Amino acid sequence: MAVRPTEFLRRHRVAVAAVTGALLLPALGACGGSDTSSGPASPSAAASASPTGRAPAANLTVLGAASLTDVFKQAGAAYEKEHPGTKVTFAGSQELASQVKQGAPADALVTADTKTMDGLKGETNDPTVIARNRLVIATAPGNPHKIGSLKDLADSKIKVVLAAPEVPAGRYSKEVLDQQGITVTPVSQEPNVRAALSKVELGEADAALVYKTDAASAQGKVDAVEIPDDQNAIASYPAATLKSTKNAAAAAAFVKWLSSPQAQQILRQAGFQQP
Repeated sequence: MAVRPTEFLRRHRVAVAAVTGALLLPALGACGGSDTSSGPASPSAAASASPTGRAPAANLTVLGAASLTDVFKQAGAAYEKEHPGTKVTFAGSQELASQVKQGAPADALVTADTKTMDGLKGETNDPTVIARNRLVIATAPGNPHKIGSLKDLADSKIKVVLAAPEVPAGRYSKEVLDQQGITVTPVSQEPNVRAALSKVELGEADAALVYKTDAASAQGKVDAVEIPDDQNAIASYPAATLKSTKNAAAAAAFVKWLSSPQAQQILRQAGFQQP
């Protein structure tokens, strides 16, 4: 049957539209704005979509308060096991502020008080408190001087050692003694809390104000006399990455991990309290 000219033109237009639509569909799928777009991802999206979903391997150096020395050895080992290829080196010190300001090569920082961290705002990213601690009175095994409270430390017959007031443990000690109106004349003021503890361990002092975790680390070498909560001070441990780090992603992953259930369990077992 013959096709009229007008019918032929109509069929031609339909065929062209169908072919054109078929050609346009792949292009629209590639450049469309839908959530399922298969276009190239942004650099950050590509990084977060890595096959392993893990932080990049790196050699991390963490500067931390001396009271964290033992527990961070355990934490670092646990982190390395969970993140193959990463090495965590912990440098325990109470001179953290000066080290950071002098440009010590490090990736993260954990202090034993918020004051030290606050003084380093220009060098650190936003901190997160990962643990808390309290003071106890460390004595020789068996507590031969029968020290039972803070007021007993005012006895001139008892050789007391304190951490220097420039370091967190020293500031906390001064705070609790001042609040109770107790005057203590220490035989020495040590550069960090571990040095104060060591004096008692060696028999060079009868008592020292140290963190509960420090006394626990020397179990069998010292006894610990608890200080009531209403007479005590709470030590907060904030952690932050350093702005100068060359391992930003790996350092941030480690600091975040410190708040994970696994890290928190390690801290609890060492005597630290929840943040």
